[in-house]
Amino acid sequence: MAAQKCCFRLKNIYPLRIFLQTELFRRNGFLTPLNFDFLLSTTSKITHTQYLVARNSNSYRNSLRCYSASSKRPKTTAILNPLKDEDGTDMKIEITPRASNRLKEIMSQDSNPNLALRIKVVNGGCHGFQYLMSLTTLPSDINSTVAQTDDNQYHSVKNLISDDSDNNGQATLCDDDIVFAANDGTGAKVVINASSLEVLKGSKIDYTMELIGSQFKIVDNPLATSSCGCGTSFDIK
Repeated sequence: MAAQKCCFRLKNIYPLRIFLQTELFRRNGFLTPLNFDFLLSTTSKITHTQYLVARNSNSYRNSLRCYSASSKRPKTTAILNPLKDEDGTDMKIEITPRASNRLKEIMSQDSNPNLALRIKVVNGGCHGFQYLMSLTTLPSDINSTVAQTDDNQYHSVKNLISDDSDNNGQATLCDDDIVFAANDGTGAKVVINASSLEVLKGSKIDYTMELIGSQFKIVDNPLATSSCGCGTSFDIK
């Protein structure tokens, strides 16, 4: 008799409890849904769990897909005469934000949007090789006449390349020059010839501010084994 009364009370209590919980949820506007899993059968619980796992997995995959898509864009792109090494890997350098911002400042000060930093490696210095850096002016139509192919590679345009100087005495591009551009909106560009890129590939072009002065500098060169204190002379593997 006592057991029957207990069952009767439980039957009356559970519907009331569910109603109160639902009403509180509706009135208070809780963001977290109430858990009524105790009302589900074993099969329903398994199905519900599988749904939650699948939903979370899809959300995780989508977040990874968005992250990987945004992280694939390189910081620096070869916009003219890109080169590959013997293994078919792109030979490239990176223009750091400090270097690109400094080049942007110089372009603004000189009112020259076509200004670029030219880097050349020559024999000499206390370690066998040294960097030579100078400012140069690129052809004004380089951005509009460089053609992009389907595989996102760029190729030289003949009317941009010359072995002579232009009418103003400013150096123009040679047939073995590679032009790199920063992808940060500054318009910063670096020009390196093919033989120098062989030695500098994988390096970063940085701008440093030190007690001895401020300067553009090559850092993190994977081929350099040693360098001098001034940072302009180095040895390679």
